[in-house]
Amino acid sequence: MDLAQVWVTNRTKSPFYLRRRFTLREKPVSAELLACALGQYNAWMNGARVGDAFLEPAWTDYDKRALYRRYDVAALLREGGNALVIEVGNGWYNWDRSFGYSFHFPPFMPPNPNPYRAYGESLVAAFVLRVRYANGTEESVVSNEQCRTHPHGVIHTNVYGSEWIEGAALQSGCSLPDFDDSAWENALPATADEAPKGVLDEAKLPPVRILKRYEAKYLHTVNGRAVYDLGQNISGILEATVRGQAGARVDFYPAEKLDAKGDADQIAKNWMPIDNVIRYVVAQTDRAERFSQTFTYFAGRYLAVEGEAKILSLSALAVSSAWKRAGFFSCDDERYNKIYDMVEKTVEANMLGVHTDCPTIERFAWQEPNHLMGAAIMYMKDGKELWRKFLADCRDAQHSAEDRFSDFAGNRFCPGDGLVPSQAPCYIPNVLPVPGIGSFYDIIAWGSTIILGARWHYLFYGDPAIIEENYNAGLRYFRYLLTRLDENGFISHGLGDWGNPEGRLARENIETALLYADAVTLASFAEILGRTADQARLTAQADAIRERYNAALLVQDERGRWCYRSFEKREEGVVMTQACEALPLYWGMVPEEKRPDVVECLRELLSAKGALIAGEVGLPYVIQAAAQNGMNELIAACITRETHPSYYAFVLAGETTLGEYWEDNPRSHCHDMMGHIIEWYYNGLAGIEIAEPGFKKVRIHPWMPEIMNRFSCRYETPFGRIEVEGRREDGKPVYEISLPEAIQLCQ
Repeated sequence: MDLAQVWVTNRTKSPFYLRRRFTLREKPVSAELLACALGQYNAWMNGARVGDAFLEPAWTDYDKRALYRRYDVAALLREGGNALVIEVGNGWYNWDRSFGYSFHFPPFMPPNPNPYRAYGESLVAAFVLRVRYANGTEESVVSNEQCRTHPHGVIHTNVYGSEWIEGAALQSGCSLPDFDDSAWENALPATADEAPKGVLDEAKLPPVRILKRYEAKYLHTVNGRAVYDLGQNISGILEATVRGQAGARVDFYPAEKLDAKGDADQIAKNWMPIDNVIRYVVAQTDRAERFSQTFTYFAGRYLAVEGEAKILSLSALAVSSAWKRAGFFSCDDERYNKIYDMVEKTVEANMLGVHTDCPTIERFAWQEPNHLMGAAIMYMKDGKELWRKFLADCRDAQHSAEDRFSDFAGNRFCPGDGLVPSQAPCYIPNVLPVPGIGSFYDIIAWGSTIILGARWHYLFYGDPAIIEENYNAGLRYFRYLLTRLDENGFISHGLGDWGNPEGRLARENIETALLYADAVTLASFAEILGRTADQARLTAQADAIRERYNAALLVQDERGRWCYRSFEKREEGVVMTQACEALPLYWGMVPEEKRPDVVECLRELLSAKGALIAGEVGLPYVIQAAAQNGMNELIAACITRETHPSYYAFVLAGETTLGEYWEDNPRSHCHDMMGHIIEWYYNGLAGIEIAEPGFKKVRIHPWMPEIMNRFSCRYETPFGRIEVEGRREDGKPVYEISLPEAIQLCQ
């Protein structure tokens, strides 16, 4: 039977257990379980957890797509009585805002006329268990009215990390065959209105798994709360053992930092309190009770604990979808190692089925790092199936001409056919621009993931299927962008170089350069797909964008050198920013005869500041354009300076993950959006550069800073491992390069 036909429910929006007892005539030789529940689920069979995945399924737009997982469960089954239990929680399917922190827009933004809406009023689940016996016969067990349901001991679960656990209501042992479920009720078949509307797809992306257990260290007691330190900022599942009187309550408050008194500080700078809490209510008097979070995860490093029960143990399981490493880098300069570890831990904490901006405040699937950080993450982690899922989310989120939303006056309007919104999936669509700031929904550097994210996937994995899957959506998005050109022929309605420490967003420069990048990338896709008419048209459009861009922005400075002026600062004369020079250099927009001047301008801008003065959009291009033009020494000096803007400044401040902006005590202490420097570790220091998609051909040109005496780097390509070792002999760098036979080394 098809999984989509066996949705069941208990007609409630609160977490519940779904149990099915069944009998097998003999132990099967093979068995697979297909399972899904919306929003989150855990599966148990005969007292054992099914698989090693947490927080299934990965978040999607459930009206478009839901993901099921396939499990091999033959080892868990036995002859005779068996039992399967699915624990079902809320997730984003029906957001529980009744307990703990829930995101809302800050006061400086107007009220959102398009708030979250639940996908269904009742939580639902479905499973199909297929077994095969030694004689070749098969049997299926499915979710239907024979299943029994019971309210869960987790009475509130919030997608932002809060959870309320009633110890006495937990149904211990309910997945054992002899558990007495006579007080439970029969499950109900989901009606057509209750069943999910989206298609059911098998999940191929890596599941959320445990990376490491961190034991909490007691620090002190302040404000009547015991404060513990995990030693690492993480996305994690809290586990604790407590003892107290029946009905006693103990609350755990996670935070990324401590306040001046040493208490867990849940205030996000310039934002709001992130008042998450994990609450446990003791079941039995004077008995050690161990519990953990079930349907959500917290984020932070510190835990403040208050309540009437004694803490016997406290730890957290760091979890991530990005658990499979693709690359490794180490050197004898600990500054570089600490920066690498800080960025990697940040990426891990933000990869849980979607790529979040931060695990604390928003937990939204903002899309811009999926191309801006694409190379950095793909060097570190196996991103092949993660990015395939992220791009599917973008396609699901792409708007049609029929999509309608409300404006501030209550009128209905269409965002635009082909628009790829800044978040995918997007659960709280803030579709209207914020007065005085710009659009947070329609941003070219975010929506272009559908094109440029596919580009990075193709470059790293060499799989043309990713182009076939996303080409039409990318073309629709590009056509939409052409409708947004302003009176000067620029794209300028988004956020520009978001996070620029000097506030120089340079929207026209940054966003129009990305329009050109989209055009040339789509033209290359069209060539690969054999769409010659598309290729010719897109190439002509790219040429027109470049010519218009250079005519307006490429000027001579007071010394007669060619450079790119910031259009938004045109009244001040020729004002340059690092990003304004870097993007046209990177994307090949600069006329060849003028390129040396633009390179020299970028060099002077970096030298004058001694720092990377760029936000998250311009930063990867500044780093890469500088590296490609012989400025590695400048990059090394910028990233190891001891004050902001600097990666090493975060390390010196005691941060274990990367902050949101170049500042001490940033709004979020776990944002991977500026971790682009890791790309340079691989293609700048180790010098591993893609010459043909999938690393079938490579160029390798290592480089070591003068202060470094040794480094080791390896990367797992689709064709095998590349290794680059560097060391100094008599003060001079010597490199050893190892390549698989299937990879060709180019000069």
